[in-house]
Amino acid sequence: METIIQVKDVGKTFIGKENTVEALKGINLDIHKGEIYGIIGMSGAGKSTLVRCLNFLEKPTTGTVVVEGKDLAALSGKELRQIRMQIAMIFQHFNLLMQRTVLDNICFPLEIAGQKKKKARQRAKELLEIVGLSEKAGAYPAQLSGGQKQRVAIARALATNPKILLCDEATSALDPTTTKSILALLKDINEKYGITIIIITHEMAVVQEICTHVAIIDGGCLAETGTVEEVFTRPRTRAARKLVFQGGTESGEIGRNLATGKRCIRIVFRENSSFEPVIGNMVLACKEPANILLADTKDIGGVAHGQMILQLPEDEAVAEKMIAYLKERKLEVEELEHYVG
Repeated sequence: METIIQVKDVGKTFIGKENTVEALKGINLDIHKGEIYGIIGMSGAGKSTLVRCLNFLEKPTTGTVVVEGKDLAALSGKELRQIRMQIAMIFQHFNLLMQRTVLDNICFPLEIAGQKKKKARQRAKELLEIVGLSEKAGAYPAQLSGGQKQRVAIARALATNPKILLCDEATSALDPTTTKSILALLKDINEKYGITIIIITHEMAVVQEICTHVAIIDGGCLAETGTVEEVFTRPRTRAARKLVFQGGTESGEIGRNLATGKRCIRIVFRENSSFEPVIGNMVLACKEPANILLADTKDIGGVAHGQMILQLPEDEAVAEKMIAYLKERKLEVEELEHYVG
């Protein structure tokens, strides 16, 4: 696949009067044309700084950012402005102009680009149709819901026909149902127009919903990269495990107070086993109970994937028998250290 963005050894240091903050440390990423790429991390991890380095709103202290073969640091001011026209951005709080109508908000970047008013308004109307808000052309942002505001922001971002769309926590201010609809819209835009989308988020569920690849940022460092399926199925680093396990707690934690044994395992369900009563059959076969600490099923790329964390009986022979039973059924089984106790 063709690489559209290369991040090479990028570091960013903020120097203040009282302290120095190293926000990014030696980040290396390759993002390919047409991907929906997730950059995920906890608050303060450095992900928003990284996304601002991708269009040089923040200039890296060290390293290079290459977009479509062009080193952004080597460009003149005029050249940088031109390439930024190809890198649109949407934000958590929409950033709409409150005194302008929806149609005029979408026209704004076209006006800056010097396009004639009639042509700009025609383009804005086409974009409103794409995001499903044709009837809101004359409304003002204050009259819209959060989801509608974000749809207007997406339409405005698409006005200049960008090749790359940066989404910085674009769904964080929205409720779950609206989030789902905005993510579906972004996926549709990616598929229809081939725009490369980079999503910055702290929510694993957002990444699992539409991303093809993911990078995990932790403490300003790149902790892990891979396809979403690889990272969800086999998280290698502590930062990745924290995000993957946290992703399941809302829907599935079932009470650690019942726990007695210290040995815990994580099972990853694939397409062929997500809806089979594997655990019930295991308990019947081994004639001992297991404590379910977490259970969660996700849809990744249209395929059901699930994870479950089990606390095994204290009897080691029974625990080994349970692990063997699960492995015989082609399940991924991973031992977790210090999950309880």
